Amino acid sequence: MEKRFFDSEWRRTDYCGNIALADMDSPVVLNGWVRKRRDLGGIVFIELWDHTGVSQVVFNPDMGDDLYEKAGELRSEFVLAVKGFIRPRPEGTVNPAMETGEWEVVAEDFILLSPAAPLPFDIAEADRVDENLRLRSRYLDLRRPGMQRNLRIRSDVGAFTRNFLAAEGFTEVETPMLTKSTPEGARDFLVPSRLAPGRFFALPQSPQIFKQILMIGGFDRYYQIVRCFRDEDLRADRQPEFTQVDMEMSFITEEDIISLMERYIQGLFRTVLGEEIPVPFPRITYREAMDRFGSDRPDLRIPVEITGLEDVFAETDFRAFSGVLQKGGAVRGLPVPGGASLSRKDLADIEARAKELGAAALAPFQVKNGELKGPVVKFLSETEHAALMTKAELNEGDALFVMADERDTVCSVLGQLRLDMAARFNQVREGLWSFLWVTEFPLLEWDDEDSRWVAVHHPFTAPMTEDISLLASDPGAVRSRAYDIVLNGTELGGGSIRIHDPAVQMKLFEALSFTREKASRRFGFLLDALSLGTPPHGGIALGFDRLVMLLCGRKSIRDVIAFPKTQKAQCIMSGAPSFVDDSQLDELHIARRSDGKEQCDTGDGE
Repeated sequence: MEKRFFDSEWRRTDYCGNIALADMDSPVVLNGWVRKRRDLGGIVFIELWDHTGVSQVVFNPDMGDDLYEKAGELRSEFVLAVKGFIRPRPEGTVNPAMETGEWEVVAEDFILLSPAAPLPFDIAEADRVDENLRLRSRYLDLRRPGMQRNLRIRSDVGAFTRNFLAAEGFTEVETPMLTKSTPEGARDFLVPSRLAPGRFFALPQSPQIFKQILMIGGFDRYYQIVRCFRDEDLRADRQPEFTQVDMEMSFITEEDIISLMERYIQGLFRTVLGEEIPVPFPRITYREAMDRFGSDRPDLRIPVEITGLEDVFAETDFRAFSGVLQKGGAVRGLPVPGGASLSRKDLADIEARAKELGAAALAPFQVKNGELKGPVVKFLSETEHAALMTKAELNEGDALFVMADERDTVCSVLGQLRLDMAARFNQVREGLWSFLWVTEFPLLEWDDEDSRWVAVHHPFTAPMTEDISLLASDPGAVRSRAYDIVLNGTELGGGSIRIHDPAVQMKLFEALSFTREKASRRFGFLLDALSLGTPPHGGIALGFDRLVMLLCGRKSIRDVIAFPKTQKAQCIMSGAPSFVDDSQLDELHIARRSDGKEQCDTGDGE
């Protein structure tokens, strides 16, 4: 048979998942991949797939011996163009599990467009395949219905975002991908400059400085769905390159940004998922979040909160508690409904976990047969027994884990145990969308390694007006005008009102131990801009990948990125990162060290 090629004659008339919309008995041309094949002795059935779904195609000897014989040779993921006609399936053969299960296409002719080698894994079983194998053959993994759905939802989220922000008066502006390194956070990805030997660009961790300059330039409302880069250790919700919805507004306060974001989220969930999200979202300060939940991104689907027990033990004779309280520390507890079922080994394992997290000790209590039991009970008075039961709202069958230590340590350890116990006892109320805002983060935190204060978010975040005077005397007490939006225990994004007064900006740089020379060297162009008429401004950046991940009901952002990196920041499909030729290194004034690592000729750069 003469070899035939794809041309306009073989261009599809319908998608595989849409044949129910076509006229019965009308001619049809389908293009797609063979997903399954069955040979029932005289008739060959295949499921032909494209991104819309599958259609059953029937091949029988009436189409001619040569074609029928070739149909018997078809295998999974062969690419075909098929001509035929649509008919209802015979009685008793309807497949209700398929959207097109009431119809089938009777093939009259077809051409094989591309064969497929033996597959490294069965696409239908891909969820049970090692992730690295799927990432190595990502082109196959992308054909899975789940990946098709995830990436199309991602596209829908992007389209809604652009339309929403355009309607709100925002202007989309692209900011540079090759920028100046300003090492005040995560590690930069550095790009050597061929034309300026020894000097480097940095890939942006965020467009922060540029979007502030856009506000100084009078653009009023800016947005960008932008790629950002951070050279940091990876987790399920982190990648070395990621996408964020970045925006900035002038002449606004926190209320303007919070209101805008709540309208955005409400409209997005309605459009993409058909879900109604009530607004306004709850708001709590950072301090309250840590005290109640032990986390600055609390999961409100878990009904249990950390309980303050300082008043219960204010007069206690138990030295492990009284000594901590006398030093200004905290005594707090985590109630665990149903926790009386935990065995001694379980309790020992939980205490070991608490010590891994930084606890010196953890005191367990259990309510069994109406009595409070535990190794510490004998050291407490009857009054303290009763007060503890009342304050922690303990009932029969419950447990309580009590910890005494420095306040932040107690909160962080009990906060992680709260998540552990919620998972163990199925306390997470699935199916809820629990949003909240966390506000008033600390502006600065102490870095033991560098022995100086560093910015919690970035050095352009405005301090609370009433705390500005503390920058010189008590930097750790300064609260910021920062805010994070949290969904189901995941930080969706964060932002702040920025510093628009150059004098305040210099005060913050001084608190960060920056000399004027150092501040000018790193951020001189921003300081110059601030001195030439800067409006009050602020903004927010949402983690686009995380948002899509949650909308798709996935646990990892790798499931909603077309070509993600592994936990080791590698693309195992393409082999990136890779070594390059010496000639390329020579052009960049970079020498290869004898141990195989690279060495840069620093030239005359800073």
